[in-house]
Amino acid sequence: MASTEPRTSNEAWPALPQSEWSETCATLQIWAQIVGKIRLALMPPANHTWNVTLYPTVRGLTTSPMWQGTRILQIDFDFIDHVLTLQTDKGDRQDVPLRPMTVAAFYQKVIAALEDLGTPVRIWPVPVEVAEPIPFDEDVTHKAYDPEYVERFWRILLQTTRVFNTFRSRYIGKVSPIHLFWGALDLACTRFSGRSAPEHPGVVGLPDHVTRDAYSHEVSSCGFWPGAPGMEPLFYSYAYPQPEGFPESAVQPAAASFEKALGEFILPYEDMRQSADPEEALLQFLESTYEAAATTAHWDRQALESPSWLSSVKGTSEVA
Repeated sequence: MASTEPRTSNEAWPALPQSEWSETCATLQIWAQIVGKIRLALMPPANHTWNVTLYPTVRGLTTSPMWQGTRILQIDFDFIDHVLTLQTDKGDRQDVPLRPMTVAAFYQKVIAALEDLGTPVRIWPVPVEVAEPIPFDEDVTHKAYDPEYVERFWRILLQTTRVFNTFRSRYIGKVSPIHLFWGALDLACTRFSGRSAPEHPGVVGLPDHVTRDAYSHEVSSCGFWPGAPGMEPLFYSYAYPQPEGFPESAVQPAAASFEKALGEFILPYEDMRQSADPEEALLQFLESTYEAAATTAHWDRQALESPSWLSSVKGTSEVA
């Protein structure tokens, strides 16, 4: 059924039914992987693969500055004017219009733009975390681009970043940046207990060394995922290693549940956006699922959580 919502939607939490933009979502995921792999090639390794991620901006997504020797390159998706901008610290710039085109064509344009800027980059030209991956230069299957739904997705990323920042500020232990992992196109934020974790068994579509580095220590991780054909967008929260009793924990809001097949708690995006207070519903989900992980895994919450946040939870304004 076609969406009844107006095509132009600037509200904070716009509708994002997968059926309306599945092909665009799949294409955007692979385009983001091309840009993300450039960042992977240029940035020095960082723990938990934090060196490869993208970040929401007031216009789209950015790599932030990357270094090729002493030269500096930055690549930005602009989802307002719908253009990919590649620019250097020398003031040079190349633009690739974002419009319906094959992955192969997009890949060729990006590689050519890098050459024209004098910042050539070689990447492994095969997508990850997708079924039946097609090399970038051979992919003429994925070619959809609906600017309206891309803009809706980006606006959700921005608003999610806003709420995640509030959640992130309540923790003084090790916590990740709020960043977009281009493999699955999900925005994530991860809290760490500080304790090491057992070796991860691996994830299909990713090298073992990537997942074992990502999960080298105990985590409680949350994020937003735009969905896939047959799966609507959702917020997720999981723990690794998964503590005994975690799936049975009571969490909020009422629309949240543990999805056994995924091994994580989920809150459907549509349920969140339709709630009386979407931001509060999302914060309830983030806090209650983290508390489920920290409690069942016996984290030292007194040492890890912000004193001001602990005071507010206890019903006092006193700050330790």
